[in-house]
Amino acid sequence: MPVALHKSRIPGPLHGQRRQEGGVKITKGKLRGVESMGMICSAGELGFDDKVVPVFHKDGIWILPEDLVPGTDITEALGLKSTVVDFEITPNRPDCLSMLGMARESAATFGKMLRYPDTQCRSESRRKAEDVIEVQIKDPELCRRYSARIVTDIKTGQSPWWLQKRLMYAGMRPINNIVDITNFVMLEYGQPIHAFDIRNIEGGRIVVETAASGERFTTLDGAERTLDDKMLLIKDGKKSVAIAGVMGGLNSEIQEDTETILIESANFDADSIRTTSKRLGLRTEASSRFEKGVDPDLCGRAADRVCRLIEILGAGIVAEGIADVYPEPQKPWTVDVRTARIARVLGVGIDNRTLADMFRTLEMEVEDKGDILRVTPPTVRRDLRAEVDFIEEAARMYGYDRLPVTIPKGSHAAEVSRDEQLRKLARDTLCALGANEIQTYSFVSPRGVDNIGIEEDSWERNFVVLKNPLGEENSVMRTILLPNMLEVLSRNYSRNIEEAKCFEIGSTFGRNLADPEDLPEEQDALSIGLYGETAEFFMLKGMIEELMANMGIKNVMFTAESGYKAFHPGRCARISVGDEELGIMGEIHPDAADKYGLDTRCYCAEFMFGAVMRNADTQKAYRPLPKYPAVTRDIALITAEEVTAGDLTKTISETAGDILEKVELFDVYRGEQVAEGMKSSAFTLTYRDPERTLTDQDVLKIHDRILEELGNRFNAVLREM
Repeated sequence: MPVALHKSRIPGPLHGQRRQEGGVKITKGKLRGVESMGMICSAGELGFDDKVVPVFHKDGIWILPEDLVPGTDITEALGLKSTVVDFEITPNRPDCLSMLGMARESAATFGKMLRYPDTQCRSESRRKAEDVIEVQIKDPELCRRYSARIVTDIKTGQSPWWLQKRLMYAGMRPINNIVDITNFVMLEYGQPIHAFDIRNIEGGRIVVETAASGERFTTLDGAERTLDDKMLLIKDGKKSVAIAGVMGGLNSEIQEDTETILIESANFDADSIRTTSKRLGLRTEASSRFEKGVDPDLCGRAADRVCRLIEILGAGIVAEGIADVYPEPQKPWTVDVRTARIARVLGVGIDNRTLADMFRTLEMEVEDKGDILRVTPPTVRRDLRAEVDFIEEAARMYGYDRLPVTIPKGSHAAEVSRDEQLRKLARDTLCALGANEIQTYSFVSPRGVDNIGIEEDSWERNFVVLKNPLGEENSVMRTILLPNMLEVLSRNYSRNIEEAKCFEIGSTFGRNLADPEDLPEEQDALSIGLYGETAEFFMLKGMIEELMANMGIKNVMFTAESGYKAFHPGRCARISVGDEELGIMGEIHPDAADKYGLDTRCYCAEFMFGAVMRNADTQKAYRPLPKYPAVTRDIALITAEEVTAGDLTKTISETAGDILEKVELFDVYRGEQVAEGMKSSAFTLTYRDPERTLTDQDVLKIHDRILEELGNRFNAVLREM
């Protein structure tokens, strides 16, 4: 038993998901009047994760092997001073989800010979497996092979420490010697194995077929599961005993008094296992391998290896032969690889002999045909099907570091589209104005438009609904960017960020109303958002004006808007050019801000960026400096409060014609000198003729016409200074 003596320190047990920092210091003391100089430990107290603690010691003191010398340091006694290398395997290489697969790669890399495990049993009984069990596959498309071996005189118990340790290092819990051997071989070969107690296989038959719809079955973890008619089962003559490729049944597990077992080594369709695992919410070491694809030729070898290990550990007597059903044996495939193609793709010429040797180190058969290498990969390499796959193998075996670095060649230089240029211009402009670009998810919650008060019949609710969302929070595709922007501002505000200025250029999506079965409509959108001490309505307006100016969009109009509920009714404006609307801006409505936890004034804008790009004009045309002087006139107009400066500016521009070079609003006054309900708006008008010098008479004639038109349209009168 492991003992921690006085003044030693141990990791200690888990508390929730964490252990006590610095571990637990053991000190001497008295327990029930008896002096204690330390404590006897469990595996968990010594730092082993609960999921790998052997079943025999899971809830108590760790009973160590009897052959250990008392007083030995436990790390030395158990050989724990070792290194575990954890590899991340890509889905296209399921062969590397095994020690043999990694050993094959290592042998090829270092030029060593691969030594395969011993699978030859030395003392098989004369009892034949075929006489004990009959195998029937009813759906060969879902089960390509089923191999079964029989072992009698089973002696269950703990596995030797070397076996338990290897399983624990791999993140698996030791159960008993039989189950541990099947798990060990799965890790060794990548072929999942299952053992059944033969007493529970009625009629001496194994039948592989799909479940009945609604059938209920209790798996090894004690959970009862409801199946459908797409799920593959392992049955005997009367009942189900396992969910194929996923988990065995509680009704056939190995018991302490088990005497004879059936070793199952089968091959199942990857798509079928993936679907079954997902529908049941049950992912296991076996299903994770089957769903990526396992070589059916491994079945017999893996079953033989299990039997050999049982024989080595003295845990049973192996029956002769194997009950093996393999309806359509897998045939090796051959691919012609052009050496010239390899040289062209990799940019370096590799001679045929070197290429052939590299392929052979990976256990491929190679026939040199001059310009072509005819390659037959081992069946375990199911990812090697096309010429390009072998070119990739040649590249990694030759060494990516040895390949020359060259600039990609093309028939013409790459061109950046106009739309992409305009996106970059918008990004550069907004960044120069102090805003930070953000990116948010296109998958959103439908509650976002509720939070900003969008009406039920609005186009913003024309959602594209996902069929398989991760959750309600990501169940639809966004129609506008505003809710995402408010979430980002809210997140910053909740983290005590004093001010934020953000923008996003992204896609929005809407259902195709003309043809609901067609692809959704995708549009470009731009959102700007800011809050903070310096943030205000006119700061946002100034940013928008600068953006429009840089994109060459002239005569941008801001028109008061009070009906869009996301914004404050008195602090909102529609943005347009001519008759085309570009977007909307304003202060976020207090109710909407409150729903996002924004306890401060927040200002946002949303543009249909496609419309912005259509109206953009970034062409630079040369204009000589004016030869003739400009004439400026200031006017102050008294109008009703509801008349906007934008309307006045538009009327002035339309009436003056080409001779008016610029009109600028420089003051708005409300006070004692202006009647209640009225206001004074002051403008500077700049006149210039490129062909001649304007006289006072020329300017006065146009000036009078402007005042007359303003009076007719808005009852505007000239304010007397």
